[in-house]
Amino acid sequence: MEACGLWRLAVTLGWLDVRLQYSGSTLGPFWLTLTTAVMVGAMGGIYSQLFHLKLQDYLPYISISLILWQNGLSTLIQESCGTFTRATDTLRSVTMPYTVQALRTTIRCGVMFSYTVIVPVVVFIIMGKWPGVTMLLALPALALWLIDCVAFCLLLGSVCARFRDIPPIVGSLLQIFFYVTPVIWEAKQLGPTATWLYLNPFYSMLDIVRMPFLGHVPSGLSWGIALGTSLVLCLLSLFTFSRSRSKLAFWV
Repeated sequence: MEACGLWRLAVTLGWLDVRLQYSGSTLGPFWLTLTTAVMVGAMGGIYSQLFHLKLQDYLPYISISLILWQNGLSTLIQESCGTFTRATDTLRSVTMPYTVQALRTTIRCGVMFSYTVIVPVVVFIIMGKWPGVTMLLALPALALWLIDCVAFCLLLGSVCARFRDIPPIVGSLLQIFFYVTPVIWEAKQLGPTATWLYLNPFYSMLDIVRMPFLGHVPSGLSWGIALGTSLVLCLLSLFTFSRSRSKLAFWV
């Protein structure tokens, strides 16, 4: 709760991290927008041909899917691994709640994500696929993602501070999940076996945000699995962080 009172500090630190990352650059964080646009255009053209899909239908799908995965879930999880190790000097020299660093990482991920979400919005307009007011249904899902981000920061940040081999393992696992989660391909391509996708928690987390952007209402099952996954994640992160908090200063 003490960290909530320092939210302005967390916002300032998160925004400063982004500015420092792109210091000296003419375009600054808009490089994220540019590189994302190039990636979406290239992959959309290639995979629409491989899957024999209409570009007008497939490009909006892959644009929002790639942004939500690459600059959303994947970046969020990988950044959370370094929540405390990146702030070693601060933690050793300044007395502040460790959860401020979790909020700092969340803010940084949120700012970087906002620069890339411009791409699918432009794609929707160009392709005439604007979802309308249905897109507002993504707001509660994005709020759930923010909670999950803080939970990941406390969980993976604590574990990775103790075991430095965990981040590359997490990166490798995310590569695997990228291919088994409907990101560049669609769930309907699996036919009746698509129901097995619900065993993949990333599918439901992705689905509750992606479907509103595509003009559809997420299923109740997707929301149920996403909420259940978030609850387990929050409980696990609180347990791990409470056991690790007194040792973090020594681990980093």
